[in-house]
Amino acid sequence: MQTLSVQIEDSYMQQFMNFVKESHSNITITKDNNLELDPYFYERQKELHKRRDEIKNGDITIVSHEEVWGKIKNHLKTIELK
Repeated sequence: MQTLSVQIEDSYMQQFMNFVKESHSNITITKDNNLELDPYFYERQKELHKRRDEIKNGDITIVSHEEVWGKIKNHLKTIELK
């Protein structure tokens, strides 16, 4: 069995559901709550896993919250002095 994501025009929904009823032994429909909440859930998940792997491999590094804000504060001080 294979899983697909299908987008259906509102005006075609009833015809599609009729087709599914006729093919009920071959088709199962379930709602994916992840996609209900975020239509790009799986794309975001894939990107997150990619970033995590890059961090684990040392390709990119994570900067701490304190370090980021320290740099921002230092930068703001240089602007205030001008």
